[in-house]
Amino acid sequence: MTATTTTTTATNVRTFAIDKMLSEVLFQVRHLVTRVRGRFNDFSGTVIFAPHSPEQSSITFTIDASSVDTSAADRDQHLRSEDFFAVEKHPTLTFVSSRVTRKSEERFDVEGTLTIRGVAKTVTLPVIYLGEAKDPWGNTRVGFETELTVNRKDFGLMWNAALETGGFLVGDDVKITVSAQAVEQ
Repeated sequence: MTATTTTTTATNVRTFAIDKMLSEVLFQVRHLVTRVRGRFNDFSGTVIFAPHSPEQSSITFTIDASSVDTSAADRDQHLRSEDFFAVEKHPTLTFVSSRVTRKSEERFDVEGTLTIRGVAKTVTLPVIYLGEAKDPWGNTRVGFETELTVNRKDFGLMWNAALETGGFLVGDDVKITVSAQAVEQ
């Protein structure tokens, strides 16, 4: 009985690759009196998933900083510059998990290191597991979502412009939303 239990647990750890075509990385930040929304178009990641043994689960996620897209070419170029992401020196944003804790059947806290512009900070992502399904081609897929707000200045994104009426052009808090579908490898 013990050998069967061990085998079941071992085979329950599965590897999934993020499907970029069915996933998205979005952000929003206050700009003057509204919010600017954007996305990153190029990213990849691997999820090691053991739903019944979350301590065996992990995630690595990499975003190509130059793929930033706010639907405004001049703004996107400014975001790629030294004032913000400095993509020549820091071409990627990364998240590497260090611990996964189950909060409920569908919710997990994923603690790890978020690195932006070469600055690494420990963050905890509140992840919702959306479920598992087979696609029409027989591939097993899983879905996850998370949302996190970070202070951009904590990661060295310091540029701003003072307003005549007081305050600044760009807000400090950036809301990041990730919706990921991953396919079993």
